[in-house]
Amino acid sequence: MTALKNEFRPMLRLAAPLALAELGWMAMGAVDTIMAGPLGAAAIGAGSLGGMLFYPIVVAATGVLLGMDTLVAQSFGADDPVDCRRTLVDGIWLATVLAPVLGAVVWALIPAMRAAAINPRVLHLFTPYLKALLWGIPPLLYFTALRRYLQAVDIVKPVTFTLVSANIINFVGNYALMYGHWGFPKLGLEGSGYSTSVSRAYMAAVLLGAVVWSERRSGSPILRISWRPHLARLRRLVALGFPAAGQLLVEGAVFGLVSVFAARLEEHALAAHGIAVNVIATTYMVPLGISSAAAVRVGQAVGRKDPRAAAASGWSAVAMGALFMAAAGVALWAVPRWIIRIYTRDAAVVALGAVLLRIAAFFELFDGLQTVITGALRGLGETRTPMLAHFLGYWVVGLPLAYALCFSLGWGAPGIWIGLCAALILVGSILLAAWLRKSTAGGRLSPPVVFGSQRTDGENRPPAVQPQKDHETLE
Repeated sequence: MTALKNEFRPMLRLAAPLALAELGWMAMGAVDTIMAGPLGAAAIGAGSLGGMLFYPIVVAATGVLLGMDTLVAQSFGADDPVDCRRTLVDGIWLATVLAPVLGAVVWALIPAMRAAAINPRVLHLFTPYLKALLWGIPPLLYFTALRRYLQAVDIVKPVTFTLVSANIINFVGNYALMYGHWGFPKLGLEGSGYSTSVSRAYMAAVLLGAVVWSERRSGSPILRISWRPHLARLRRLVALGFPAAGQLLVEGAVFGLVSVFAARLEEHALAAHGIAVNVIATTYMVPLGISSAAAVRVGQAVGRKDPRAAAASGWSAVAMGALFMAAAGVALWAVPRWIIRIYTRDAAVVALGAVLLRIAAFFELFDGLQTVITGALRGLGETRTPMLAHFLGYWVVGLPLAYALCFSLGWGAPGIWIGLCAALILVGSILLAAWLRKSTAGGRLSPPVVFGSQRTDGENRPPAVQPQKDHETLE
């Protein structure tokens, strides 16, 4: 209990800016949806559909880079800054390889949606919007690699600043390109896609500057290491990252697929579904930030070979995530119409959206649990259990139930959301049991996953060069 109390404050200090960063990330999607409102329900639906197909694929690809959380955090905990930097180098190489592959996969969504017989007015707006988003893929992957490195060595202020300030870039770009202000062409929803891509480039550039600034303060040692890719480390990153990517793909693909279900319904149903997804995704950003903090704190404790501290880090993060999502669930139940009206005044969309948010209120707590525990397990180097739990919950239980309730029983969009609710309750319960098993064997993790030093080329680390510790961030 003492260890848990002692851990709460440093966990909060790391989790708060990361949660704010995630909210900044999500705010861009919310702003896009709100600014598409005057363009009509078809534009809201097309933007939501594009986002819910594009982002699961892209986020799954960025999930391959989540292995950096484990390797960098554990090396940092073991006072091995050279190894931290080498993982960053290989993360950059991995992002470079992933970018063209990811672009090809996203491009293939265009003929797939034509074959899916979605609403033709939605498809007409969807295609140019998706093409515009393609330009943002390479900078988004580089941003991800830079972010994983910075937060794992406790440099979080640049991450928060970047994601919050990127909203200004995105808003200004939307204003200019969607509606044709300041001499720019009036591109409608397509303009929103270009604005998003520009904001991604801005994010990558700012974090690159943060890494360069941090390195200059310590003598730029990253310039003195080899920038050649190291195959053994890349294999380790991929081995850790692919299950994490699989988990994100399993989860994200379900939301993309149920959005295709909703696209076969009336336009107001797709719009209500898209807004409701945006709302719950916004609440999800806070436990997602806590999850990143959990991965870092647990990984650093493992690097120090302190399993009790690792368990305390995980449980403090779980408590934070559970408290926030329980409060969010109460809000979704109490004022759903007020929330939907932030996005639109369309009476049909508001009425249906309120029903969907009240269904979502039942799974908020479990969504928070599964998100935070996934991060804590990643800090241990355990990425396979979350992938399997998400596959079982979403694809074996949730998706078939959603389809049956939506189409076979004719419940429409509420049927989809009841299926999602069942899936998230199951996933959250499975992962809570998994973390409980790993963290309560006599107060120790059983077994602790310790990677130790990641140095693979025999070089010694220079003791004078150290990353910032817990209480230090880049000013």
